[in-house]
Amino acid sequence: MRKVIVLEHISLDGIIQAPGWPDEDTSGGFAHGGWIASYSDAVLGTALRRQMNLPFDLLLGRKTFDIWAPYWPQHRDAWPGVNTATKYVASNTLTAGEWQPSVFLSGDIAEKVAQIKRQPGRDLHVWGSGHRDP
Repeated sequence: MRKVIVLEHISLDGIIQAPGWPDEDTSGGFAHGGWIASYSDAVLGTALRRQMNLPFDLLLGRKTFDIWAPYWPQHRDAWPGVNTATKYVASNTLTAGEWQPSVFLSGDIAEKVAQIKRQPGRDLHVWGSGHRDP
């Protein structure tokens, strides 16, 4: 059985935000994108690299998929496994994308993820926002 491993950048007051650039995600008027960069250290970097180098597939929301799909194919040297991983995308609005391999999930996402977990395969890494796609 596959495990679901959640990797989040979350502040003590519950903000889940991308660690990238300041304007990566300003939804909801959030003006502090990329906030984690100034708090990062060697311990965090080592832990993230270790996790990123394990075999994995991805379980992503639409928003994270939309941000990552144009970025990671152009930066494959930084994280080669992200492009070869199967991307399971939970979305009620997006049904296809160019970043492959991708499988788009809609409807009862919890049941679909439970089915994927029962299949043989790599663990599922969850990265990204805590926002639910309508």
